[in-house]
Amino acid sequence: MTTTGMTGTELVTGIGELTTHDESGERRRDAALVIGAGRILWIGPAAKAPAADRRTDVGGRAVLPGWVDTHTHLVFGGDRSAEFEARMTGQAYAAGGINTTVDATRAATEEQLVATARRLRHEAEVQGTTFLETKTGYGLDVDSETRSARAGARVADVVTFLGAHIVPAGMDRRDYLDLVTGPMLTAVRPYVQYIDAFCERGAFDVEETREVLLAGRAAGLGVRVHGNQLGFSGGVQLAAELGAASVDHCNYLEPADIDALAAGTTVATLLPACDLSTRQPFAPARQLLDAGVTIALATNCNPGTSYTTSMPFCVATAVLQMGLTVGEAVWAATRGAARSLGRDQGADAVGSLQVGGRADLQVLNAPSISHLAYRPGVPLTGAVWREGGRVER
Repeated sequence: MTTTGMTGTELVTGIGELTTHDESGERRRDAALVIGAGRILWIGPAAKAPAADRRTDVGGRAVLPGWVDTHTHLVFGGDRSAEFEARMTGQAYAAGGINTTVDATRAATEEQLVATARRLRHEAEVQGTTFLETKTGYGLDVDSETRSARAGARVADVVTFLGAHIVPAGMDRRDYLDLVTGPMLTAVRPYVQYIDAFCERGAFDVEETREVLLAGRAAGLGVRVHGNQLGFSGGVQLAAELGAASVDHCNYLEPADIDALAAGTTVATLLPACDLSTRQPFAPARQLLDAGVTIALATNCNPGTSYTTSMPFCVATAVLQMGLTVGEAVWAATRGAARSLGRDQGADAVGSLQVGGRADLQVLNAPSISHLAYRPGVPLTGAVWREGGRVER
């Protein structure tokens, strides 16, 4: 990430449509805002804007919060394009393909891992992503997972420990679970904030997932779950039972799964780009929202099943293929995502534009957020501020 460091205050005016995600949920017209010290200092009608040290007129364009991408795997080595091509000819996706990336990641240096992750983060930022989570999970031994966690902490805003991605080739299952919940967890703990597990056929069952997540919770980590991507794995129910911050994928849901999520606080994080790449059915976004479940959208950027950093692509797909309105999709990719990280309120809020909150925002080269789905695939991001600094292209 590169931002231009500026001192003083900046008035952003001439906003044709301002999406703040405040409690009213309205899109404001002819609005303006003032940024200073990395924060939003004022929001209101352009005609009543206070003086500032600098003035940026966006000429009637739309302004909205920066994207909050809460599910990525940016720390990896190697390439899996051959696997992608095979899948496009009809080969089914299986979790075991992760081993290819494990071998390449183990062979990479920390600096190589950081360089790849930084390249992908910058690629995301120029498309409007201003806050980003990433995971470990391609090292799967103590040294490689620790190196991955350190690399992630150098690049991302939040790091999740995913030692329980799969059981690596040649490793006894029970021995590996003991490693994940013991020495590996201890080694990565200084660099991570959450623990995750892949509750799926070919990966870990419900009881194994529970063991991993409870060990992480006992170590002071928040809980996230990969669940119900390839079938009715039980991961969603477990996430709801444990009060996990999020359960991600959610492609296969029974009514009881939706009811369990609606009764709790776990955010359902949906990954439409991954669904396209793996040719899984889309998660039932409309049913989840109508049941009162908080949803988020994320890229799942990874080398095997979703090699994209484009949150605008995910938003457009959610609208065109998953039954969301543009406003619902944008909310899910910003404030809904922030909620899954506990960052949707107060001075550290991301995913919304609130007085006192972080100045993370983007300008579209379009008059309205509707163009994100109305003009799919068109690079509409015109300018991005992260913590009040302009992101350089």
